[in-house]
Amino acid sequence: MPTRDQIIEVLKTVEDPELFLDIWFLGLIYNIDIDPIAHKVTIEMTFTSAMCPAGPMLKEEVQTKVKSLEGVEQAEVKITFSPPWEPSEDVKATLGLI
Repeated sequence: MPTRDQIIEVLKTVEDPELFLDIWFLGLIYNIDIDPIAHKVTIEMTFTSAMCPAGPMLKEEVQTKVKSLEGVEQAEVKITFSPPWEPSEDVKATLGLI
């Protein structure tokens, strides 16, 4: 099974197509659960907005990339909007919002 750090490295390769920043940096990942017995990784994430047009594509890409890691037989992506996404100060600065 991959480590949490290995999963994070894969998540850093998933880019939001509208903001051109990776989903880890954006803070869209809320939780990573690794179940070594079931060989399953569950990711809880959100989108920048509930109406994000890239949402389904992002979800599929996360699931595909996590499942491609050695030892992962199942990858589940749960979408939540609670709490709503709030960009960090670093993200705001990168996007020129502050």
